[in-house]
Amino acid sequence: MSQSIDRRGMTTLSGGHLASDFASGSVPALLPFFALKFDLSYTLTAVLVLAVLASSSLTQPLFGLWSDRRGALWLLPGGVALAGVGIGLAAVAPSYGLLLVLLFLSGLGIAGFHPEGAKCAVFASGHRRASGMSLFNIGGNTGYALGPVVVTPLVLWLGLGPGGLLASVPVILASLAVLAALPYLSRLRAERETGGGVVEGRDDVCAMLILTSVIGLRSVAWFGLLTFVPLWVVSLGNSAADGARLLALMLFAGAAGTLLLGPIADRVGIRRTLLVAQAVLAPMILVFVFVGGVAGVMALMVVGTCVVGTFGLTMVLSQMYLPRHVGMASGLSIGLAMGLGGLAAVALGAIADVVDLKTALVCCALAPLLGVVPCLFLPDPGAPGAVASAPSSGYPLLD
Repeated sequence: MSQSIDRRGMTTLSGGHLASDFASGSVPALLPFFALKFDLSYTLTAVLVLAVLASSSLTQPLFGLWSDRRGALWLLPGGVALAGVGIGLAAVAPSYGLLLVLLFLSGLGIAGFHPEGAKCAVFASGHRRASGMSLFNIGGNTGYALGPVVVTPLVLWLGLGPGGLLASVPVILASLAVLAALPYLSRLRAERETGGGVVEGRDDVCAMLILTSVIGLRSVAWFGLLTFVPLWVVSLGNSAADGARLLALMLFAGAAGTLLLGPIADRVGIRRTLLVAQAVLAPMILVFVFVGGVAGVMALMVVGTCVVGTFGLTMVLSQMYLPRHVGMASGLSIGLAMGLGGLAAVALGAIADVVDLKTALVCCALAPLLGVVPCLFLPDPGAPGAVASAPSSGYPLLD
């Protein structure tokens, strides 16, 4: 049978990814409105991000383990639906405590979708796993970028409650579309498993730990920026809408970066591309904070390109380091490592409260600078004695 990308399956998975991450991307855009409604400090605002990340990120390895052992296609529509319902109800939450609970539940839906979705994306990719994973990630990156673009105008127009509820409707509709496609995805998985569509090899746990540290340090900066860029813009005397637009620029640049960095990685190597992208982050964040203006906006877009554009690269590496546990690899690369960055966002919020917001943003630049070091020690998954190399049509020139 052909091992090319299954367009119908990939379209469904990418669409579900878009809807799931649209719900996730709505949270940073809603933070200024939640902070105003409940009169929150920077630390309590960052705790809202932690509530989503603790459930959406830290639990993903568990969903990945479940997916590897038993399979759970129902998590695809169920996860998207729970993500949308949680965000919609959070917008009308009458108390801070209930808001935390609803954001946590929404995060569980996001966590449930991603490992199973990434695993199915492997089946839909055939031997073109790098290209297929880029297509899968484009859906998520675009959805995350659309969050502030769609949600902020709706909330400014209708108010927090009605605007948030209306924004959740397309997410729930997307979950119904994924539900309708489950029989096809089930047949596709059976065909790919029978046809040997998954790479065999041995797991390299040490390599995965090094990669996890790289992703974790990268995510400290990323979630710090997602949390504080809108608040920084407001603190400079601009509106919440201005903050949302700047956040959207960073996220859309990241979506474009997924298409840009994939071919570059195919040409010069995944690890080299990841190393350069990691090294660029710190100076660009500092330009945004200290220079500002047009240069700051451009620098923030470069940050988005380098962070989001390497999501797919680190996911590919994780699946190659753990070829026998693809779901677990996806949960670790998307979930746990990034969730650790969310924990750091709370610490950054405390720094913003005790010192100031500028200092917290400067601290965001230090983590990816530290992440350059473990990047240097990432092993080649195609080297002798490492994990099995990818199919020849999938990953030309890893390094």
